[in-house]
Amino acid sequence: MSAKRRKPILVIGLGRFGEAVARSLGRMGHEVLGIDVSPENVRQMADVVTQCVEADATDIETLRKLGVEDFEAAVVGIGTDLEASVLSVLALSDLGVQQIWAKAINANHGRILERTGATNIVYPEARMGERVAHILSGQMIDYIEFDDDFAIAKMATPSDVSGKSLGQSRIRTDHGVTVVGVKRPGQDFIYAEAHTQVELGDLLIVSGTRQRVERFVARAGK
Repeated sequence: MSAKRRKPILVIGLGRFGEAVARSLGRMGHEVLGIDVSPENVRQMADVVTQCVEADATDIETLRKLGVEDFEAAVVGIGTDLEASVLSVLALSDLGVQQIWAKAINANHGRILERTGATNIVYPEARMGERVAHILSGQMIDYIEFDDDFAIAKMATPSDVSGKSLGQSRIRTDHGVTVVGVKRPGQDFIYAEAHTQVELGDLLIVSGTRQRVERFVARAGK
């Protein structure tokens, strides 16, 4: 870890989602304050994050005593207790936290969180469901969809573009998707350029609108 640590981040709710976020932030060098009402969750994370506290994050005075006003960013990972989720976001907003990422279990929950001060809404269950469905289709190896109908997919090289450069294959011109990079077995990732040649066995990272990515991947599997 570098001597200079990155900005401190607050994580409220240390269930599966919050724990994963907190662990990843810690690995990346952030100071992390974890808060949860469950003593068991706090105990499990005590040696993982910078500081872990058993406390009620819906109480603004409790958050103030913990110095939450000094944090620029927070993640609210509470999902099943909707009231606690909303009140925690409201308290953080009232304390002036600039970036509030909040987990939502559905669209209505997300809209309420936005109206109470959340700056970013995360739908982990819905996103994972979409990802699994696309991978199960049999053509994609991995898939990520963003909120603005933009998607990125990892796929095997189609046989009809094998042995050609990306410029020759006209993937972008004919199909409206962009090959971002190529990963050849045993070699480093290659950022795609017009002269980049692809072969069977290569993995392609393609991006574009969801519909175009789906159409291109489906066509490649025929």
